[in-house]
Amino acid sequence: MTRQPDAPRHVVGTPGDADTVLRRLTRDGWSAREGFALPDPSWDVTTARLVLHGRIADQETLALAVLAAARGAGIVAICDAESALGRALVDDLSRLGPVRHGADGDGGDPVADLVPEQRALLDRLAAGDTIAAAAAAEFLSLRTANRRIAEARALFGVRTTREAVLAYLRQRSGE
Repeated sequence: MTRQPDAPRHVVGTPGDADTVLRRLTRDGWSAREGFALPDPSWDVTTARLVLHGRIADQETLALAVLAAARGAGIVAICDAESALGRALVDDLSRLGPVRHGADGDGGDPVADLVPEQRALLDRLAAGDTIAAAAAAEFLSLRTANRRIAEARALFGVRTTREAVLAYLRQRSGE
């Protein structure tokens, strides 16, 4: 089974930044739609390559955006990431995968794109744990841990787990 790439998740501060991100995404083949309610009754909308955008002004809109992201839609949310609402949004979206901040969020730092589970697993692997031991310590199934590590390898652009751990340590020490 081939895994679909993650849908984009962006949190930006201004409508201008949102427009920049949306132009880039539509150029890459995504269909943009304003608002966070999904019209499609099927649960998984990943193959539709739909990116929803708008301002996050309240808890209800935040919940709609997170649900849409969980169903596979891309998200471009206009919200102050430092506000309580913004922190909650980034926190919830981060559980699904990497969240990019600002209009130039497509760049360079793979460590910033790791979800907390991936960081915890890589930290444990760096400390000498096996993947099975790291998975158990993080209360993950071995299959989930292997998937998270495979995603981290892809993020770092390496082929082996050892190379991913080394790249993680190298880039983390540069923070």
